[in-house]
Amino acid sequence: MALPLSIIVIIALLPICWGFSEEQPTDQRVLVLLDDIALKSTHSIFFKSLLDRGYELDFKIADDPTLALQRYGKYLYDALILFAPAVEGLGGSLDVASVIDFVDSGHDLILAADTSTSEVIRDIATECGADFDEDIDAVVIDHFNYALTSENDHTLIVSTDFINSSVILGSNDIKAPVLFRGIGHSVNPASSLVVEILIASSTAYSANPSVELTDRPALTGTSIGLVSVVQARNNARVVISGSLDLFSDRFFHSAVQKFGSLTKYPRSGNEDFAIELSRWVFHERGHLKVVNLQHHKAGEKLEPPMYRISDQLEFSIEIYEWSGKHWRPFQASDVQVQFYMMSPYVLKTLTHNKKGLYSTSFQVPDVYGVFQFKVEYNRLGYTSLAVSKQIPVRPFRHNEYERFIPAAYPYYGSAFSMMTGFFIFGLFFLYHK
Repeated sequence: MALPLSIIVIIALLPICWGFSEEQPTDQRVLVLLDDIALKSTHSIFFKSLLDRGYELDFKIADDPTLALQRYGKYLYDALILFAPAVEGLGGSLDVASVIDFVDSGHDLILAADTSTSEVIRDIATECGADFDEDIDAVVIDHFNYALTSENDHTLIVSTDFINSSVILGSNDIKAPVLFRGIGHSVNPASSLVVEILIASSTAYSANPSVELTDRPALTGTSIGLVSVVQARNNARVVISGSLDLFSDRFFHSAVQKFGSLTKYPRSGNEDFAIELSRWVFHERGHLKVVNLQHHKAGEKLEPPMYRISDQLEFSIEIYEWSGKHWRPFQASDVQVQFYMMSPYVLKTLTHNKKGLYSTSFQVPDVYGVFQFKVEYNRLGYTSLAVSKQIPVRPFRHNEYERFIPAAYPYYGSAFSMMTGFFIFGLFFLYHK
């Protein structure tokens, strides 16, 4: 018996709708765009690490005319890997705007460049907050921090200037230096969204190695970013690398000895660096969620419809972190709650029980109006949290005040003294000439 057309359409759309979700925030379906299909073998260790962790990789040539990121208004992929620095134009319906819309929709991106980087890749990186050197022939050169090889290539630099963040690069320190050959970029230091993960040393500069320098290079020293990450306000994550070779099997297996150093490492730190970075960008680490925001009067359990000024209240919230396979309690000592109306009237640091529950208690301020409980948490490497709940605060009713307020005793005394004086004056006026 033939299935109805509506059921066939629903079945066809099921693979499209499945993927990234709040209950399982790790990316699943990844589109990999390559300059050359040979990159599957030259970068096989990196791709195999993703396959071993359960990702579905769809390899395609970057200028394939059938390329599409979405169908029927639904995105087909959770993440995009752009290992196609030389592509002059993306195929199918892909262009710079569609890739940026993909990120703006909450999806993730890994972008790798090299000395042949095209304007398309440069424009995508610029839209994400990283500006590659405008000189298209420029590479990062360092005459003091390069790897000793038979060619003594000063563009094959050695870097150990990692960011100190266990959530981005994992809790295990990367023991060996990272090999880098490629182009540098700069980021806006005022931006809180773009963070340089791997930077060049103070002796590095960006220039064309085949041309004699006559002017100071545009990028020098530690202002040169080698690898940067972006966490957008919608919690989409982006990795921008100036080196495609950084992810290659050859660099993964290369021994490293820096010029001027006697220490020789049997393998570079590229594999650990690249794999740990991929765990972060695909939300295997640092993804937070909030559940069970609760508040009530001290000594009670039910949430009231409103509070009265000077009430004592208790506030609690649960925060969990995704480990890549399950949710586990998040532990931090810098989570705060604001009791907010136009500006925060109360700001309290929450204490946690090491099981994900954060709580505090405070007195409602002596101001009535519509307040909000606000928890806004922004920490390097973690997804940002912004939750709020509205609650009105009323003043005392007329019958809720104390009968006699100690602070008003002088006024009571003046009133009674006035009445007593008027009574004495009346007696004197009526009965005395």
